[in-house]
Amino acid sequence: MKALVYHGPGDKAWETVPDPAIRDDTDAIVRVEATTICGTDLHILRGDTPEVAAGRVLGHEAVGTVTAVGSGVKTLAVGDRVLVSCVSACGRCRFCREGRFGQCLGGGGWILGYMIDGTQAESVRVPFADTSTYRLPQGTTDEEILMLADILPTGYEVGVLNGKVSPGDAVAVVGSGPIGLSAIIGAKMYSPSFVVAIDLADARLEAAKTFGADLTVNNGRQDAVAFVKGLTDGLGVDVAIEAVGVPASFELCTELVRPGGRVANVGVHGKPATLHLESLWIRDVTITTGLVDTFSTPTLLRLVASHQIDAGRFVTHHFALDEMEAAYDTFARAAETGAVKVVIAR
Repeated sequence: MKALVYHGPGDKAWETVPDPAIRDDTDAIVRVEATTICGTDLHILRGDTPEVAAGRVLGHEAVGTVTAVGSGVKTLAVGDRVLVSCVSACGRCRFCREGRFGQCLGGGGWILGYMIDGTQAESVRVPFADTSTYRLPQGTTDEEILMLADILPTGYEVGVLNGKVSPGDAVAVVGSGPIGLSAIIGAKMYSPSFVVAIDLADARLEAAKTFGADLTVNNGRQDAVAFVKGLTDGLGVDVAIEAVGVPASFELCTELVRPGGRVANVGVHGKPATLHLESLWIRDVTITTGLVDTFSTPTLLRLVASHQIDAGRFVTHHFALDEMEAAYDTFARAAETGAVKVVIAR
């Protein structure tokens, strides 16, 4: 089959690799009908995750059809159409039993496109298939459900829920890429007093408005801290959500938050960020981090199926599978191309 293979920082290729096969009795093989690219894939290509081995098939998001199942798979059958989650869950270990699937001790967690071959391919082996896939709801499209593989649960769990967004809160979301936009959608479900989106790209700030941001700030041209404090009697926001993964964006969040507020870091960081405890220690600020657990996926599936969330509006570009490298180029230049999420489909 064909797949997008990582050969080291800055080096990838769409090439022929062996077809995936059942290895464990809890595996399923899924024929990929739609996949996408995540900002984390770009971090891998930049060398931010050196533990990813050369030769790895990238990708951790897919919708497809089950073509084979191991003898231990109980809830799936050949022909089922499923969402492949970005996080795999053994379902039995301490952390899985707590709903912290991202920290799975039984061989799961974030492994697709990271520790094992991933979804940017014609087929993928999915470990722990019973607990790591979801059947597609009636009346939904592949594109909508694909957005639930990673970005929507990530923005919701690691940003909104970790940040404890509550009715009446003032919320700042730093970064208006797919994760930031997902955090905006999630935050709006809790009736905040306002959500301000902060980014360097005007195109992404325009997108943030359509996803529900009440205010936007281009912090390349405007002092975001002064703007936010002007809205909050000089205090800062109740919740600042970091959705970029660079030191400057994290440090900005710590300046935006009020005393007693929360900073929810979602971004994947490849470099150290400075934690200014000399100014934060006295302000009762809570900082959270996290890898998505995807415990919210069933809830989000219901919200998408009932049209409470319009997940399809994330999709701005379409490519065929054999146009994978062109899709990467478009997604990597999002500030120029206006790409939010690209869908790569058969």
